[in-house]
Amino acid sequence: MLRVLAVDDEKPLLEELLYLLRSDPRVHSAEGASDATEALRRVTRALESGPEGPDRIDVVFLDIHMAGLTGLDIARLLAGFARPPLIVFVTAHEGFAVQAFDLKAVDYVLKPVRPERLAEAVRRACAQLGGPAGAPVRSQAAAGARPAPQPPQPPLSPHRAVPEVTVADRAADQIAVELGGVTRFVAIADIAYVEAQGDYARLHTDGGSHLVRIPLSTLEQRWAARGFVRIHRRHLVALGRIDELRLDAGTTSVRVGAAELQVSRRHARELRDVLMRHATG
Repeated sequence: MLRVLAVDDEKPLLEELLYLLRSDPRVHSAEGASDATEALRRVTRALESGPEGPDRIDVVFLDIHMAGLTGLDIARLLAGFARPPLIVFVTAHEGFAVQAFDLKAVDYVLKPVRPERLAEAVRRACAQLGGPAGAPVRSQAAAGARPAPQPPQPPLSPHRAVPEVTVADRAADQIAVELGGVTRFVAIADIAYVEAQGDYARLHTDGGSHLVRIPLSTLEQRWAARGFVRIHRRHLVALGRIDELRLDAGTTSVRVGAAELQVSRRHARELRDVLMRHATG
């Protein structure tokens, strides 16, 4: 079975990728690294432990755009080892596919990652390491020289490859989210607040949270008519879910359920005015 390392400097995306990899029965273990330095350290330790050592790594799932060294830089460095692990690139950008396959990547998976597409990448890695898709495999170091890579599957067409959210909105009052191969349709009315996480947004409901690949600014524009207001560069809140507005020593915050969220000075006056209109309307 495969021992894999996933590398991504965006923690929510790394956690989701690890969740999907660990759910695959062909994966023995999946560990994460949040930057190039940690990734190279782990791979070096794996090579030092030997082809059947406890720290071995068969496949590295690499993001491309990261702070410092990029995923392509890491792949070039790993190519200098005698028996490097296999590489699967996981990225939101189609434009690096040629460079990736020049580096003998096993596969090129586009974000947001679909479970069935990731499963195909795992299958290709298993095949290259000498085992059937569903059977235990040998590490590449134990198998000897790297076999010639299979022809890569071309990326999906641009309009399908990187959708604005994990899957398209099914209807105006719902948004679709995906995790671990399960797609759920979350009612916008059930969302209490939204938290920015880079180019992604985390939707907070009473039952949990969900990550979608869409900027907070876009949701602000789309959902303004539904009573969502920006209170901070990191937060968008449903007016009807605000339980308390707190003023303390010149700072403003709101309580939304169990969460207390800071209101920036820039948005404080506007929020107070909107709440007054909302209360008297």
